[in-house]
Amino acid sequence: MSENIYQGLDALGSKTEAPDSPEKAVLETVNNPRPNSNYMVRFTCPEFTSLCPVTGQPDFAHLVLDYVPDALLVESKSLKLYLQSFRNHAAFHEDCTVGIAERLIAELNPKWLRLGGYWYPRGGIPIDVFFQTGEAPAGVWIPDTGVAPYRGRG
Repeated sequence: MSENIYQGLDALGSKTEAPDSPEKAVLETVNNPRPNSNYMVRFTCPEFTSLCPVTGQPDFAHLVLDYVPDALLVESKSLKLYLQSFRNHAAFHEDCTVGIAERLIAELNPKWLRLGGYWYPRGGIPIDVFFQTGEAPAGVWIPDTGVAPYRGRG
């Protein structure tokens, strides 16, 4: 491969401050080095945080992002910084989960994407939010997310 797919990345390899909002976060991409192969990429964020838009109290989730890339991959440090930008962002669980998925779709245009948001209880009720673009491409191994349904996660 003669092309350097890592050129032009700002976050990778440098000290980078976390953005103070998801709107200000930059999701960097790189060209998929295997665009003719269908494969799944998984990112797991077991310590995702945001704020309740009503009370301002912190909300916690375990996110599992799976996608089958097309021409682009998301650069992992920029994804980490994007997810960190929700730390002081006030939004309901559904808005956070679906908004993250929609932003990734807009940036990457993947062949397939799903995002599971396993939110920890507040007020005694856990809320799990699931988003998927449709059926995964045939022949791609799509493992279970590995996150058990809530039954006292401890």
